Amino acid sequence: MEEKVGELWHKLITRLAQDRYPQAAVRLTDLSHTLGILFRAFGGDGGLRIETADATQHHARRGFLQRIAGSATKIELAWRDEHALRLPEVIDLFPEQSLNRDLYFWLAALASCDQGWVEPWLVKNQRLTKATLERYPGMASRYQRLLEAHLLQRPDPEHLKQDEANQENTIREALIYPGKAPALAPASHAPYPVPLWLHPSPPGIAWGSSDSAEPENSSGGDTKPMEDNRSRRGERSEMSEDDRGLITIRMENILTWGEFAKLDRGAEENDDLDQAMDAADQMEQFNVTRDGKSVASKLRFDLDLPSDACDDEILTEGVLLPEWDWKQQAMQPAHCRISVMQAGDTQPIALPAHLNKTAKQLRAQFQQLMPARVWQHGQADGSEIDLDAFLRFSAERGSGHLTSADNLYRDLRTGARDLTCLLLADLSLSTDSWIDNHHRVIDVIRDSLYLFAESLSATGDRFGLYGFSSRKRDPVRFHQIKSFDERYSADSRGRIEAIKPGYYTRMGAAIRYAHKLLNEQPAQRRLLLLLSDGKPNDLDKYEGRYGVEDTRQAVREARNSGIQPFCVTIDEKGNDYLPYLFGSGGYVVIHKPQELPRKLPLLYARLTRE
Repeated sequence: MEEKVGELWHKLITRLAQDRYPQAAVRLTDLSHTLGILFRAFGGDGGLRIETADATQHHARRGFLQRIAGSATKIELAWRDEHALRLPEVIDLFPEQSLNRDLYFWLAALASCDQGWVEPWLVKNQRLTKATLERYPGMASRYQRLLEAHLLQRPDPEHLKQDEANQENTIREALIYPGKAPALAPASHAPYPVPLWLHPSPPGIAWGSSDSAEPENSSGGDTKPMEDNRSRRGERSEMSEDDRGLITIRMENILTWGEFAKLDRGAEENDDLDQAMDAADQMEQFNVTRDGKSVASKLRFDLDLPSDACDDEILTEGVLLPEWDWKQQAMQPAHCRISVMQAGDTQPIALPAHLNKTAKQLRAQFQQLMPARVWQHGQADGSEIDLDAFLRFSAERGSGHLTSADNLYRDLRTGARDLTCLLLADLSLSTDSWIDNHHRVIDVIRDSLYLFAESLSATGDRFGLYGFSSRKRDPVRFHQIKSFDERYSADSRGRIEAIKPGYYTRMGAAIRYAHKLLNEQPAQRRLLLLLSDGKPNDLDKYEGRYGVEDTRQAVREARNSGIQPFCVTIDEKGNDYLPYLFGSGGYVVIHKPQELPRKLPLLYARLTRE
């Protein structure tokens, strides 16, 4: 009974203290693509992605009911860092959905004017507001509606202490007349948050993800993923001592959730894991420490490397390539080492039976791309006499001119397309993940290579098949599946069958080496076709913005040398970052990975159609 009454009381007081409007909520997931286009169109940094902002403590004075309910201690405010523009996951501040939607657009426009300068919060947001209204007059009416609605929500200065009232009046003046408000005077409490502005002190450390495959759930149970993409702050702290005793525990610690957990323990009970994930979802900051004690077993990354006896055969080792450092805006010479490899222990095989029907259809379609047989006139030899050349020769000889009797024949020959294509496949760890109950990403890539090669062999176009993965900058493994000089055969199919998930995705280095190989080809038109399932990343600083900028620079270098780079991805979030890397017309997202094997050859046909 006591628990039931407590539950009812909690629901009642929480509802009474509620200052949001969930019925008018607008979610970032519904607008992220549009906001990304708007942010870049307004001149924002094209390398930034749109991500959710985590809720942070605001330390402002709360209402009586909010203090009783223990609510409204955090708020989601927008900010930008070197990796992303971070916006609230949900905006439900206003009773009208149109206003909540307008706030997303206003924050994107405001952030597009932010150059990352270090300024006081009040000064910076006044400057950004004034610049946004001057650059984009169309935002003025939207800002005015948001301002009127927000001022009604702010605390009345007459009901505040004098120091807090002075702060509130200053903020109101800054909102109404941007650029005219003086500096913010100190007060006993922090000012009420301003959701129309950027965050006064955004979290400094964001936790990202790495390029690892999804583990297969061998037990058949369901896993519980984190349901949001909010960033978290990290802080290093000292390891707790287990034998200090209960007397050292302070009362405030009882009111918070926290635990030191050894991250390298082998297994978690499902209930404990669910509890930990639920609690972590509510945490704003994670503390990480080392205890300096050995554990029963350790897993080192190098153990995942194959032995020399089992690894692929090294064809070329020690090719050094530069890499772009976007912070220094300079190229780092000889920064990455390329190791060209080829599967050695493979057997010639026939095309897999499940692809025979599709391959036959594609070959028939691609044979139509072959240039028609045409008569070559004025040849030194051929199947027939060239009557036009013979008549000219006879007329000139009859008029007394001495002419050569060469080139009097014609021959029916097949034309040739002056075209070379290099297909570069991402073979990183993420390709080991499952896309359905029957296929992994690597299986789809393998079938795509089969059908691509079958199709191009029907046209006579010169092509090469390669794959890549990396483990930091040394080495970047570049797998040769079929070279340009090799004829597509059962041996090539054997090497396609042998491809397997590798390590990480140092995309810039792979593109630069593919660029080098294409430059050695005599064709006038050269196409670099990149097949990927995610963003560039690696174990070192290549994760995040660094890898994106290096890849973009590598694409630019290839394009400047006359190569046509094009990316084909099955990453559902590809539209968020690929326009920045390859341009709006330099990529395509395949939303159903199972369709990739058939669509890839047809995409090639469209790209190379003259």
